[in-house]
Amino acid sequence: MRLVLLLAVLLLARGAVRIPLRRMKSLRHRLEEQGLLEASPNTLPSRVGSKFFSSLTGGVTTEPLENIMDAEYVGAISIGTPPQQFLVLFDTGSSDLWVPSVDCSSPACVGHERFDPRLSATHQATGQPVSIQYGTGSMSGVLAYDTVRVGNIQISNQAISLSKKEPGSFLTHHAFDGILGLAFPSIASSGAVPVFDNMMSQGLVAEDLFSIYLSSKSRTGSFVMLGGMDSSCFSGRLRWIPLSAETYWQIAVDRIIMRGRVVACPRGCQAVVDSGTMLLAGPPRDSRHHPAPHRGLRVSQWPVQDQLQSQEELA
Repeated sequence: MRLVLLLAVLLLARGAVRIPLRRMKSLRHRLEEQGLLEASPNTLPSRVGSKFFSSLTGGVTTEPLENIMDAEYVGAISIGTPPQQFLVLFDTGSSDLWVPSVDCSSPACVGHERFDPRLSATHQATGQPVSIQYGTGSMSGVLAYDTVRVGNIQISNQAISLSKKEPGSFLTHHAFDGILGLAFPSIASSGAVPVFDNMMSQGLVAEDLFSIYLSSKSRTGSFVMLGGMDSSCFSGRLRWIPLSAETYWQIAVDRIIMRGRVVACPRGCQAVVDSGTMLLAGPPRDSRHHPAPHRGLRVSQWPVQDQLQSQEELA
């Protein structure tokens, strides 16, 4: 059973295959290039950090990630036989794997790679409807099963949600085609077994552990490792933090301090470690501890600048 989330990731260990994450242009930069950001900032999908609040009232493979200006880190996977390639967001804040299908004509689908089940010899349709709601967008479609490849790991009969509708404009502006959830089965909208849980049950990973390394230095160099960790990516000893719930990667936080000042959770709170969100997000009642840092963002969301020096650490 997984008890902790290690987000300090790791290089290639013995027998590991790296899955790189690519750093892409940020949503803000893409909107600026399209002349959309200043035109109507309040109507654009800037509330990335609100994704949770709508619902709250034997081996190792290393997947390279591409860094999208510290906002999105995406990696490549393939689905079907022969494989169809997709860029996905490796998201510890959700549990489902989904990609657009060829039956989706929403603008968000048309601008991305779409899966064609008719071209896959291993595809198994179920006809079961699926709806996945995020705080910043949604998708609806059908559940299916197919072969999924992540790095050198091949997962048979993996549940996949294929979107037929992606309403609104939020997903239109993102670089990723779909999302690969790394949270627990208990919050899977499809009710199916998530990708990493299937890897563990099928004996495809050396350890029941995954780790993520996110670099802000360049577009490349980031990666996710499934089934292990690499000690060359950190110094000292790791501190393992127990989970307070096996839903999201939820932990207890004493307080949040920035530049020596308590900015949130002064009396302690529960927090979610989420690789799919670029902001610190908190309840509005705590926003009084930290002024709104940027026009267009709600005061309950705080971007963390990568220019923070060691003496200006976030704790």
